[in-house]
Amino acid sequence: MERSAAFYALHFGFSVHQSPADRITELIPPGGGTRLLLHKAGKAQKLGQAAVKLVFDIEDIPGFCETAKSHGLVFGSLHQADGYQFANAKDPDGNTLQVSSRAYRQIETI
Repeated sequence: MERSAAFYALHFGFSVHQSPADRITELIPPGGGTRLLLHKAGKAQKLGQAAVKLVFDIEDIPGFCETAKSHGLVFGSLHQADGYQFANAKDPDGNTLQVSSRAYRQIETI
């Protein structure tokens, strides 16, 4: 869990809070927002087996991916969707994550 916490702190700016009496590591995002809680999976869960994908709102996908690469996190191809871009990668435990500019797209109203 320490490796995963350090990964999300380095690449996404989360602050790591861990109480010695608690099994959960809390990741606090910069500037507020949703916190992530890390805890060990059950024994039947396999590393890299995922039921969800974490998606992070990033406005400049190419710039973020280039910066991440300089820190050792390599994203796959940049994909162009309906008015936004996204790219996928894996965290140290093999969990899928994505950066997406969808939250920043211009939505036309009818």
